[in-house]
Amino acid sequence: MAAKPPAPPAPRLYLATPVIEDPAALVGTLPALLGKADVAAVLLRLAPSDPRSLTSHIKAIAQVAQNADAALLVEGHADLVARGGADGAHLPGLAPMQEALPALKPDWIAGCGGLTTRHHAMSAGEAGADYVLFGEPDTKGQRPSADAIAERVEWWAELFEPPCVAYAATLAEAEQFAAAGADFVLVGDLVWNDQRGAATALAEVEQAIKQGHAALLARFQAAQG
Repeated sequence: MAAKPPAPPAPRLYLATPVIEDPAALVGTLPALLGKADVAAVLLRLAPSDPRSLTSHIKAIAQVAQNADAALLVEGHADLVARGGADGAHLPGLAPMQEALPALKPDWIAGCGGLTTRHHAMSAGEAGADYVLFGEPDTKGQRPSADAIAERVEWWAELFEPPCVAYAATLAEAEQFAAAGADFVLVGDLVWNDQRGAATALAEVEQAIKQGHAALLARFQAAQG
């Protein structure tokens, strides 16, 4: 008799920072925020600057994130990952990821977004991406519908091994993408722009993910009979 497949694990949070010019404020607030929820990783988004300043910014945030057992990934700047003490880089597209791989592998994480087609997503996975991201806004702020993102997440989760990250712009999307089988749910403005405070927003996102995962487990158990 074939062994039953394991139940899908609960998705974890992936927190994108605002675009940072000076890390001081974030260094002051991030420890408490990371203590409020199970955040697996932080995506550091940096404003343009010289390499020395950028490296200093990465070092400051890396220490805070890693002290909270969260990985720090830098958006772009694969060449600064090692010097800044980060855990990896997130690259905005298949070509940038392929270009960055020699600098990152095998010691650092290489994540890939900007994957507008299934073919690009599969190519990223085959090239060595440690995760793929679906649903983030493009340079014009446009993104697919939530249903289209959920469909892409479900397709990937059923067929491929590398983890899948889904970008959620609302609580409803966080729940929907968790129910679709995302391994991680990435949130950014949803948390930072909440007038009640980032900690309150992050706790609500975590609860939405739990609700989505519960729905996924219910479907899984029903399918197992």
